[in-house]
Amino acid sequence: MRLPFLRHAMLPLLAALLLGACHGKDEAAQPGGSTPEAALQASIELLKAGDFDALWKHALPPADYANMRADWSLQQRDLRPLTAEDRTRFNETMQKLTGPDAENRLYAELQPQLAAMERQYKDQLPVLISVGDAMLKSAVAQSHTLSETQKTQAGSVIDVLLPWAQQTPWFDPARAKQAVGVAVATARKLDLKSPEQLRALDFDATMGKYAVGWGGLKQLLAIYGLSVDDTLNSVKLTPLSNSNGHAVVKVDYTLLGKPLSAETALLQENGRWYSEDLLRNARQSHRQLQQQAAPASAASAVTKD
Repeated sequence: MRLPFLRHAMLPLLAALLLGACHGKDEAAQPGGSTPEAALQASIELLKAGDFDALWKHALPPADYANMRADWSLQQRDLRPLTAEDRTRFNETMQKLTGPDAENRLYAELQPQLAAMERQYKDQLPVLISVGDAMLKSAVAQSHTLSETQKTQAGSVIDVLLPWAQQTPWFDPARAKQAVGVAVATARKLDLKSPEQLRALDFDATMGKYAVGWGGLKQLLAIYGLSVDDTLNSVKLTPLSNSNGHAVVKVDYTLLGKPLSAETALLQENGRWYSEDLLRNARQSHRQLQQQAAPASAASAVTKD
């Protein structure tokens, strides 16, 4: 249900958009920004609102946005066929999340497990989280889509998230009950009846589902003490440079009470400003998909002849 570009671009995009002031609906309704700061500020409005289609339309030049939409069908065409196991697993999961009285049923099933899980994993969890922290940092270090500056900035974010993850009361019954309620409400809003329906979603419908999932994720994180919107609202922008169609903006923000900063490079095209890393990733993904599609098209033409 996603393009490789969306997976590879999301981290640099979110890094570029960690800010909170609103600049104006006129900027959000147009591709790019009239200034580097305006481009970032308008994007965060759309990100906070969960309007992902409008976000990509704003964050990419018109031709690149059109390519991304056209590439959607290429990506969907290459998905592996669904199996009976896929269908069974999907149907069982959605039935649990959306069936009658799902909130109480799921919590009744989860509640007796919480104390046992806490006894079993309480001492191990900090160690397991530390292992996950090391693996995540290794993945960031080996990333081919992040610059060295972005890797350093991502490492700083991970360092702040580690103690939060280790100290959060994941097995607290009250929080677990709230989390179950959010998961059920989100699943119902997604309104997915079958894996075939999920596979058949077009680009616009998928962006709408992303919006629902994003809203649910923010609620879940807030239950456990991490407010995405508070972090976004804390950001302050400082222009560092702007010449010859290239600009750098410093982004200062607070994550879980810890001050952090990042630098975002922007590029001017046709009088509008865009994230330089986002453009590079979008265009690289488009080229790769076109190259992958070319042999398939040639083989199809030969078969027809």
